[in-house]
Formats: sequence, C-alpha cells, structure tokens
Amino acid sequence: MNKRTRIRETFEHGEGVFRLIPVFVPRRFGQAGGRLRLHPHDYYALGTVRGSIKERWFSSVIPAMNGELAAPDEGMSYVTASDDPSDRFLLKDAVEELGAALIGEELLRRFGTWPMYSKFFDYETPLFHHLHLTDTAAAAVGRIGKPEAYYFPPQLNNHAGQFPVTYFGYDPDVTKEQVKERLLAYESADTRITELSRAYRLELGTGWYTPPGVIHAPGSYLTYEPQWNSDVNSVQENVTAGEVYPYDFLVENCPEDKKRNIEYIISLLDWEKNVDPHYRKTYFRPPVCCAASNECYTERWIAYANAYVGAKELTVLPGQTVTVRDLVAFGCIMIQGHGRFAGYEAEAASMLRFGQMSADEYFVSEPASRAGITITNASRWEPMVILKHFGPNHPEMPATPMAVQSSPHRTGGIDEAAALRGKERAHPGSLSRAQAGRARQTESAIEPVLEQLGFRPGTAVRVRGALAARRHPVHRAARQPLRPGPGLQSG
Repeated sequence: MNKRTRIRETFEHGEGVFRLIPVFVPRRFGQAGGRLRLHPHDYYALGTVRGSIKERWFSSVIPAMNGELAAPDEGMSYVTASDDPSDRFLLKDAVEELGAALIGEELLRRFGTWPMYSKFFDYETPLFHHLHLTDTAAAAVGRIGKPEAYYFPPQLNNHAGQFPVTYFGYDPDVTKEQVKERLLAYESADTRITELSRAYRLELGTGWYTPPGVIHAPGSYLTYEPQWNSDVNSVQENVTAGEVYPYDFLVENCPEDKKRNIEYIISLLDWEKNVDPHYRKTYFRPPVCCAASNECYTERWIAYANAYVGAKELTVLPGQTVTVRDLVAFGCIMIQGHGRFAGYEAEAASMLRFGQMSADEYFVSEPASRAGITITNASRWEPMVILKHFGPNHPEMPATPMAVQSSPHRTGGIDEAAALRGKERAHPGSLSRAQAGRARQTESAIEPVLEQLGFRPGTAVRVRGALAARRHPVHRAARQPLRPGPGLQSG
C-alpha cells in the first residue's frame, strides 16, 4: 500500500484523530532532569556523544536543529497507523496530503502547514541566558523567528531540579553598553551576564510568554512549551552551572560576515521588551478558566494573549464521559489518568522505553475538533489531565493577560475543597474541624480570584458543590453548568 493511501485510511479509521509516536530529543548541553517518564537506562539511547535526552516533542512537522550527528527527522512527529511501531508516517506528510481536512482552511492559507509544535523541556540544571531570533534576524539566515510559551505542570514536577528560577530580560536600568561589555569578554572570562538580569521564582500551575528577541535563562522545572515552528537562538551566557559554552553558541545563527560584529549581535535583542519595567504584568500567564467548565470537567487557558500559540489544560473528573469541542485543529498530550480519547484507548505514560509506543499523544483535525471529542475517564479516583496545544487561530483564546494577583495555588485548592465537601455529604459529621476549616478557607480565598476573571459572586461555592456532586449522582440533576459573568472576555 502506498503512503498516500495509508495516510487517508488511517485518517478515516481514526475519524479525524491521529495517535502519535513518542519523540525524544537529546541535547549536548545541560543535565537531564529525569522527569520525562523515560526509563532511567534510556537517557543516552542515542549515544553519549549526543548528550542525554532532555526533551520530548509533540505535534512537530520540523526537525530539531541539533548538530551534524542528528538524523534528518530528529524531533519530527510520526503518526502510528497500527500497533506496529514500523507502520508509521510523518505528521508532516499527513499535513501535505490532507491539507485543510486536517489543519483547516485558515492555517493552510496563512502558513501552508501546521505552524507550531510543543515540547517537554526537562533540565536538572538551569539553562543558559539566551534569546530566540525575531523574524527579521532569522530571515538573514533563512529561518523564521521563535516565540514560545511556558507552563509548569505539577504532575511532571515531582522534584524542582537545582534552580527553579528563571531570568527574563535585563533590569530596566541596564544599558546596551553594559551588555556589550560583558559579551566582548565571551572568550576570555565568565561574563556573569545574569547579574544584569532579573529573576522570578517559578510557580507550578502557571506560565509565561516569551516573545522573540527577549533573553531568558529557564529554570529547572520541567516545562511544557508550546512554540512556533523554529529552533534558532543566540546564547549570551558563556558559563552556566559550571558548564562552558563556545563562542559559536553566541553567533551560530548570524550571517558569516556578522559573527564578530558586536553591534549586530546586540541588535538581536528586542531592547524595549527586555527592559520592560512591568515585565511580570506583561508576560506572566496565570491560568484562565474556560466558560464551558462544568461539574464533569474543567478547562483552563494556560498559554494565551499572543499572536502565535495557545494551550489549554483539560481535566476530566473521575468516572466522567464528556464531549469537548474546540473550533480548530490541535495536538495534545495526556499527563494523568486513563480511559478513552475519541476512538482510542488512552493512558498517561508512567515509564516508556526509548522507541516504545504509547497511548498518550494525539493530533485532532479541525473537523473532528468542531464536532467534539468524546473522552472517558475510566478511573474512579484520579482526574484525567490533558494538555492541548493550538496554533494562533483559536477564536476563544484570551487576547490580553489576566491581572490576577492572588496566588494561583489557591485556585488549585478547590479540588481539595470539593473532595472534603463530597466526603462530608456522603458521611455527615465525618470531617474534622481542621478539614472543614480548610475547605471554607479555600472557598473564601478563591472567590475574589474568580470574580476578577468575570464569574458571578458565589462561583467558588457552586464549583465546590458541583465537583463534590460528581460522587453523588442523586445531586447532579439539580446542578446547572456554570456560566461566566459579563466580565469574562474571550479572545
């Protein structure tokens, strides 16, 4: 059977949903964090000369720019046509064959392909201070710019690594001359360039957006990174966590005649964004609850307010079957739970061998997304959690950052409050005084956060009641799906 026929048969058999094969990517720098759910013996599966595996890529139609030893398809996603790992084809080939039937008319018209990918980024040590090129700078070497978003999933961060702190940009009082002075010493001394930056301790369950041209030194949490179809950077820090980087890391994406031109190297920075005095207000991304969330599932925007990529976190509660609709194509990765996703048996990976199949990653066509994906959480106890990544065309993506000042950890506490209230309903008087107090405290803390997001007063108590009712079907009929108040704006 030829490839074109196999692509179309697999697409029809999956009713517009593809199952993808895990893609692990080594890097020759840094130290692996060991949180990719890869077997401990397999982190050097491609040989020690390639470095340890530190990333897993999702929904990718581009190869990793990973040195001359990398295979031509390294980093590219494959669709599995059956349970035989060798029975496969590239997602890129499927996009070319199916076109709008897979990714939709808008993305095909604007970009000619699926324009983004996502990854898990897993380093034990902090990464170097670097930037991704803007479209203008990348065009000089025949590439495109790279914006990216970050989210820190609790399910994949059982340990924080050595330095869960990220540097972003430069302090507003720093000048270009000060940065230039440090870079001129790149080959003669430790530049200690992060002394000119500013750092933020990372918060699980939240994220950031980083535009191209903004320098950043990512911290050591495992990070979910939806990003544009590019892999170009300039590394301005020459010594990180005791590891020394050569001058080529600074200029590998510069034209040959510009590699010793300090003015050109400095011009790769989008200076105004780097010294934004309100950087956190501009680029921090707390989660934003979606209006369709109800007593069976919750969905939150975790990457939004940019012109390139979006992402959601979908949580299906224990024992529930739901149909969730989006209006555009997307890729996704299941990070907790088991059950069914569309027509497939699905489960979050607990430990994979390199080259092994999995049932945790999917790509959903635009028509299937519009019709709705039916998802079943087969667990009686654990939620099912899925991270979904989109291109720039989701019409409901929030267009502006949400100015939520309250701790996001309070928002996450509503699940605990729901569990406690469910226990209380099933067994009156079973809660201790401390447990009852903790449930009330969580509800009172979360209420102002939800009101800032535009929900009606009292939403926290209604959400708690709806979540608690999932264990007690007799109460479900009386529960109505939540509706946002007029203050919640869609993108």
